[in-house]
Amino acid sequence: MNHYETVFILNPVLSDDQIKETVKKYEDFLVSRGAKMVAKEDWGLKKLAYPIQNKKSGFYHLFEYTVDGEVITPLEVEFRRDERFMRYLTVKLDKHAIAWAEKRRNRDKQKA
Repeated sequence: MNHYETVFILNPVLSDDQIKETVKKYEDFLVSRGAKMVAKEDWGLKKLAYPIQNKKSGFYHLFEYTVDGEVITPLEVEFRRDERFMRYLTVKLDKHAIAWAEKRRNRDKQKA
């Protein structure tokens, strides 16, 4: 089992219900393939550094999870097929990145 982090940007024209439905769909996709969700973060609507598909903002989300490596390719194929996604990035975390992500989560909990 490898540790991964996926950040994705959803189209800003989606309603709150559509965003929640999309996030839930892909969380279920991962869990059905044996992934263990470590953390989920909703970063909200953010302005983009440059226009993507003529849009200047997007809804950012982060999934942190552990799963076998062969699940990543089907996940990214689904992202490419879904028009609601503007961009995505999946990164395999090493031990230093895992420690940093845990520290970030703890810091965010203390702020709340």
